Amino acid sequence: MSDPEVRAESAPAVAPATARARAKDKSPWNWLLFVPIVIPLLTPLFNHDSPRLFGFPTFYWLQLLFIALGVSTTTVVYQMTKKRG
Repeated sequence: MSDPEVRAESAPAVAPATARARAKDKSPWNWLLFVPIVIPLLTPLFNHDSPRLFGFPTFYWLQLLFIALGVSTTTVVYQMTKKRG
């Protein structure tokens, strides 16, 4: 009951220009995205109880700092790699 032509027409077409543009994006700014990935993996940074910030142990407030680091790094990379005009 399923016609091959109908299935081929319903498949979403991928724009080749978009795929090629994405594959050619070799900006050195993209390397900066490794910073928010690697920094939280360094467990000696937060493997202790002090210093406390507003009563919170290091682990908790440092996790919030890692989120801010990830957001700011992603924003910088986006702004530096987006195509102008």
